[in-house]
Amino acid sequence: MTLISMIATAAALLAAPDISVAGGATPVVEDHKIIAPIVRKGRVPVNGIDYYYEIRGEGEPLLLLHGGLGQIEMFTPVMPVFTDHRQVIAVDLQGHGRTPLGDRPIELPAIGADLAVLVKQLGYEKLDVLGYSFGGGVALHMAANAPDQVRRLVILSAPYAQNGFFPEMLPQQAAVGAGMAEMMKDTPMFLSYKAVAPDVSEFPKLLDAMGALMREPNDYGDAVAKLTMPVMLMYGDADMIRPEHIVDFYQKLGGGLRDAGWMRENMSTNRLAILPDLTHYETFASPLMANMAMTFLDGGGKAPSWAEKLGK
Repeated sequence: MTLISMIATAAALLAAPDISVAGGATPVVEDHKIIAPIVRKGRVPVNGIDYYYEIRGEGEPLLLLHGGLGQIEMFTPVMPVFTDHRQVIAVDLQGHGRTPLGDRPIELPAIGADLAVLVKQLGYEKLDVLGYSFGGGVALHMAANAPDQVRRLVILSAPYAQNGFFPEMLPQQAAVGAGMAEMMKDTPMFLSYKAVAPDVSEFPKLLDAMGALMREPNDYGDAVAKLTMPVMLMYGDADMIRPEHIVDFYQKLGGGLRDAGWMRENMSTNRLAILPDLTHYETFASPLMANMAMTFLDGGGKAPSWAEKLGK
């Protein structure tokens, strides 16, 4: 019952309105912010998976990757921040949303490799990437294995290893499977899946596949070591990722090892953001997250030093 309660809570937060509008009209979200209309959508088959994608807005390209048991619509509350001056490519990941599960297991390295192929087929040689939770793991592997394709990377609320989660989360994750499908039929998580999935009968199989992924004692420290582009790690201060793991992740990227120095001479190219008053189930919909991520992706954010303020 604890697991079902946790899933129901997360499901309520994942239930975003459909941002597709018939006839290509510009959809409107809360607070009167405008989401750029879809300029292109379709499917790209890669390694046996028929990926669904949507492209919105204009500007430098940004790939958005949603969390587990979600879909593109997870980013609806903050999509206007991204489409304000970027061309956003959003993808339903393997088995999620409009993308069928296929005949292979869900594995982060394989999906990351798929996404590198997918963006090239869409005509993008280099782009920024932001991935949340499950999507953050996919983003890590995409960037590690195709660093020439990723300009800047934001990993949101994702560990690099299974032991990054609080210990009490592991048995709950391990229990995810098809047996929960019937109990989830009235949850927003299933209903949002049902609204867009090409074959709703695959939902139990998706739960089995995600449960199998979460039961694996994975450690992707080797992938972290391959990251060559600027990286920002972002977490809620009440995330399901242990603070010690967050710091360890940042240190593996060369950050937090020593004082940056008066002239920033020891400054890492990578960044860490701990977002206040946010849980794992809220970070993806946070305007604070979206604005901080875009500041980093746009190459800004440095405050003037004391010396610079004095004109020295």
